Amino acid sequence: MSGISDLSVLLASLEPRLVEGEFVYATVAADKASDYLAMKPIGLFFEAEGLTLILPKAAADAAGITASTPLRCITISVHSSLEAVGLTAALATALTKQGISANVVAAYYHDHIFVPVADADRAIAAIRALSSTTT
Repeated sequence: MSGISDLSVLLASLEPRLVEGEFVYATVAADKASDYLAMKPIGLFFEAEGLTLILPKAAADAAGITASTPLRCITISVHSSLEAVGLTAALATALTKQGISANVVAAYYHDHIFVPVADADRAIAAIRALSSTTT
């Protein structure tokens, strides 16, 4: 299944879900990627400067890895197509209007938005409001 690509259907079906726990971004040497898999990162990306990990804050703390400030993860439960146009922009715009920083990660089935811990509830409300204005 390739997911939904119609923006109006996506926006009407967002169903944001706050993932349990706090997460951080960290960067480590790319040639040591296998050393970090036991930390159960929920995301990783190879960049020219190193390997970016998105992992539970507790795992980074336990390993003594320097990381970003803690973030909460909001999963958009609708199965969005990787070819959908406008979903990321709509989500970012809704959060921008509320002054909320957002880091969006698209995975195969869902989009995931990382927001500052203190803004998580407001972010959920902003996304729900976006969804309710399109139904």
